[in-house]
Amino acid sequence: MGAADEQVGPVEMDAVMAPTLSDDQWARLVAAGTPEDVAVGDYVFRTGESGYDLIVIESGEIEVVRDALHWVGEVVITTMGPRSFAGELGLLNGQGAFLSARVTEAGRVHRVTRTGLRTLMNEDDELCDLILHALWARRESLRTGPAAMTLKFVGTGSSNDFLALRRFAERLDLVHKAVALPAGDLGTLDPHDITVNDLPVAFVQGEPLLRATPGLVAERLGLSYQAQADEIVDLVVVGGGPAGLAAAIYGASEGLSTVLLDAVAPGGQAAATSRIENFLGFPFGVSGGDLIGQAILQALKFGVRVYAPCEATGLTRIAPDLLDVTLSDGRLIRARSVVVTSGAAYRRLDLDRWQDFERSGVYYAATPLELRQVQGKPVVVVGGANSAGQAALYLSAHGSPVHLVVRGDRLGTRMSSYLADRLADDPRVRVHTSSNVVGLDGDGTLESVRIDSVGDVDARGLFCFIGATPATSWLPTLDRDAEGFIRTGTDVAVQTLAQWQGLGREPLPFETSAPRVFAAGDVRRGSMKRVAAAVGEGSSAVASVHRALAY
Repeated sequence: MGAADEQVGPVEMDAVMAPTLSDDQWARLVAAGTPEDVAVGDYVFRTGESGYDLIVIESGEIEVVRDALHWVGEVVITTMGPRSFAGELGLLNGQGAFLSARVTEAGRVHRVTRTGLRTLMNEDDELCDLILHALWARRESLRTGPAAMTLKFVGTGSSNDFLALRRFAERLDLVHKAVALPAGDLGTLDPHDITVNDLPVAFVQGEPLLRATPGLVAERLGLSYQAQADEIVDLVVVGGGPAGLAAAIYGASEGLSTVLLDAVAPGGQAAATSRIENFLGFPFGVSGGDLIGQAILQALKFGVRVYAPCEATGLTRIAPDLLDVTLSDGRLIRARSVVVTSGAAYRRLDLDRWQDFERSGVYYAATPLELRQVQGKPVVVVGGANSAGQAALYLSAHGSPVHLVVRGDRLGTRMSSYLADRLADDPRVRVHTSSNVVGLDGDGTLESVRIDSVGDVDARGLFCFIGATPATSWLPTLDRDAEGFIRTGTDVAVQTLAQWQGLGREPLPFETSAPRVFAAGDVRRGSMKRVAAAVGEGSSAVASVHRALAY
């Protein structure tokens, strides 16, 4: 299964993946590790091993291999010799090893633990850049080779459950392979005794995980939160959108031990945006996926521990200076401060069969993942704000005729003028103002959408951008407005301020009605609902975190 496209022979590592170190750089790297003599046949780390070390090779030789799977043999990825180091980007986030490293020529290595590597990267900017570039380049090089077979998703191309697995892996930048089967064609899965009811399937190191979800895969890969004994972290950030990533990056870069949680996968609604054209420093625009991908790498660089999917379901104060964040599986994270950036949940249209087509045809994002399902086919986009306009332009640019359905009487009410003008000039986009989607139809997959002003139109996808509801139901004790958005700073209601008298202060900027609990981004009352504003709020909230921790 899939053996035909295996690479043959080890891969040559270029100067980025295997940088040449000066004598001084080499001495500093070796000093961070613990020496160990190794013999031929020894494994310095094995597939699935959690918390494995960066292996610095002083003498001898090591080959990095993709272990044999049930349906295909072992493959040598590359061979590494003296004055090089073996390891991959997952080292920075505690991901279990998905390759093995075996000694082929006896010699001496130096083991740099994850903690030691983090210390080295914090204290030595020069080595930090060299190592980070190498780990990142190795991750990129592994995507198209046999290493990707260690995490393989199989499902029907029209399944949103299958799409959720792919989105999870892409946002967390996991090396993986996805195989989309035509509906009813399980021929390639016959040897595994897998039925259509078992889909989607995730093969993790060759072992099938039936009816796989992102949470099950994360647990198997070692990406779920595991508390260390008596651990108290300085900062927990709940929500991995632009505000959350900014808060986590600024917190960790300024010395706070930081954990970032997201209920789905990092990125939030920004990652679902095909093109952001007004973000500072990107005159030609940037996709939400690219922006979030670089932000996640930056977070790992500074030592942020990123966990997803990892849903926070409760927040409890256990002491004036300590908080417990409860996770959906009952585990607790004890923290000195919390920044809530949980964003908002997508709104849905109240239509018959909506839930039927959520699994096959209804989308809340327009990225390359969704594009693959509908490219060149007619689609409907619903919404009158920038996200809807960007989605319509993106889909039309890739060959899809687009019906854009806007409830208001004109585009410019909630949409930037440059987008409205481009939509008006695009011959592949038909705009329906003062209109609503009133029905969906199709046999198994979406085939048509009913618009009240024009009737039924052909559609293989419905892209819904009608806003969102703040994800604050898990925070019932915080002061919120009538719509559920969290009040912060001077906006906190007067009647909730009595608890602050013993602290001798009022809520700081971005601080909620609960001391040491902050909010930023879309979840906060009064936020601008823009990526740049969310980044500013997240980073600014950390300034208040420092002040609160200093009291």
